[in-house]
Amino acid sequence: MISVLLPVRDAEATLPACIASLEAQRHDDFEVLAVDDGSRDGSREVLHAWAARDPRVRVLTADGRGIVAALETARAAAGRPYLARMDADDVAHPERFALQLACLEAEPALAGCGCHVRYVPPERVRDGARRYQAWLNAIITPDDVAREIFVECPLAHPTFFLRADAVEAVGGYRDPGWAEDYDLVLRLWRAGRTLAVVPSVLLDWTERPDRLSRTDPRYAPEAFRRCKVHHLRHTLLDGRKGLVVWGAGPVGKAFAREARAQGVRLRAFVDIDPRKIGQTVYGVPVLGPEELQSVEGSLVAAAVGREGAREEIRSALSGAGWCEGVDFVAVA
Repeated sequence: MISVLLPVRDAEATLPACIASLEAQRHDDFEVLAVDDGSRDGSREVLHAWAARDPRVRVLTADGRGIVAALETARAAAGRPYLARMDADDVAHPERFALQLACLEAEPALAGCGCHVRYVPPERVRDGARRYQAWLNAIITPDDVAREIFVECPLAHPTFFLRADAVEAVGGYRDPGWAEDYDLVLRLWRAGRTLAVVPSVLLDWTERPDRLSRTDPRYAPEAFRRCKVHHLRHTLLDGRKGLVVWGAGPVGKAFAREARAQGVRLRAFVDIDPRKIGQTVYGVPVLGPEELQSVEGSLVAAAVGREGAREEIRSALSGAGWCEGVDFVAVA
């Protein structure tokens, strides 16, 4: 039932634990498309030894062209109705495939699902990663996924479990200059597909300083802003009179700069700080929340980095009759 997409580069040290976790899956009807992406250590030998003893495993080559090319190489060779992601330095819990498969089999309308994660080893996990883990693991329902989709990628990439035909329908993985996993999730959402989460910790996600998300500019904050604005322009901003950014601090200003760079009309900022209200930023006024009706017809983007601010803004806007996912969206 399942094709496992497993890109590998210089993972000789971590592959044995990853392989053992796949071999221990309670649901064992799967194939593994392991793509050696130009490894310079012994990864290729480890993969070939695995394939020699397990007929479910095929070793492919992507010649160091990067994760998107490796994933598309694996996807082109995949022959099962479901695609499961796995990284060579992570460990899947034994129930992962069984529970994710059951989730999608029970709900044919779902395009895919993720699961909750645990960052390991604990001594490497810093405050930012802990906050991200807590945010991910608070996402329970498809409505949660949709509500949080412009805050960050609401499904951890190595937990993806997707219908192969849904991925094919939106063009598979691509490299637009920002995170390939987030881009794929947003394209599925734009296509009207629903995504879910199995609310159990089913993956140990290895925290390393040399992870692509720590070193590659495609995963930098400015790349995520470009991604968010790009997809908002083609969805929630379409037909609107412009954008209002709630938050005149550094996070909101950075989001507004990117929106303007992509040709979005910026109409105003909103803030609760009386020292900011009445000022002009980027040529538009900073309003108090009670003045929002003056920019009716705009999309409001909640962009405040302070912990707890997102829920406060949601409460204020919902209480004023604005509809989340239509009139406003959280982007930070």
